[in-house]
Amino acid sequence: MSKDYQVAALWIGGSLSYLEQLCLKSFVDAGQHVKLYSYEPIDNAPEGIEMADANEVLSQENFLRHGRTNSPALHSDLFRYHLLAQNDRTIWADTDAYCVKPFETPNGHFYSWESAEGINGGVLGLPRDSEALGQLLEFTTDEYAIPEWYGDAYRRELEAKKAAGTPVHAGEQPWGVWGPHALTHFLKKTGESRYAMPIWGLYPFEYSERALMLRPGYDWHSHIKDDTYSIHFYGRRMRARLLDKFDGVPKPRSLIGQLVRKHGIDPAAAPLRRHGKPEPDTGAED
Repeated sequence: MSKDYQVAALWIGGSLSYLEQLCLKSFVDAGQHVKLYSYEPIDNAPEGIEMADANEVLSQENFLRHGRTNSPALHSDLFRYHLLAQNDRTIWADTDAYCVKPFETPNGHFYSWESAEGINGGVLGLPRDSEALGQLLEFTTDEYAIPEWYGDAYRRELEAKKAAGTPVHAGEQPWGVWGPHALTHFLKKTGESRYAMPIWGLYPFEYSERALMLRPGYDWHSHIKDDTYSIHFYGRRMRARLLDKFDGVPKPRSLIGQLVRKHGIDPAAAPLRRHGKPEPDTGAED
């Protein structure tokens, strides 16, 4: 069944680093078809990746970024929703999602809880007729839409600013407003959250545990279960930690060090670069 689903991703920012190469190649090595979208040529994608023009899914005009970090997260959120609405049998994967085993689903739903409260869209499959997907697309048509999932006080604050003629853009709202927070809200609202896998399905290392993936000699096997499909590397924070503490290269006996060796990835040939504003890994939420 895995061959019936393709994995699609978007890369913004020139050449890939070894971390993205590792994640993309993990799908290819698992036998899954991968389609990588971009707005400009990428000269170092792993062999076996199908390249595609991202403008076919969503124009880069009016490109949206998060105000605090300059991250393209808003555009990426919007891109994945349009991608899923336009394509059958497609599962979205961030370029920091490592494939443990081929992605497959009997009903088109493919996502998991990342905590007791939230569902993450770092890996996301939704059928084209998903009610939640339709509501996500509708909500994100308005860059100044007021989210109802941050409580009454915040909603009233945004309503007052809108009434005063100074509406708050999504890029100035909390991180994740169009991403995991919106996704969780609409999946719960429509009842589609019942399809979510447990945390270990896609996020076997929780956000607070991400440093363990770089710890030499750490026994990571207890995190991986029979129904674990992917490991999320928390890319922006992982890049920062690697650059700040390891000169950009994982220790050979760490999990990521073992994985780059397993898949034949050379960190020196595709070094890490920071994306967005330089920001150390302080433990603050991505």
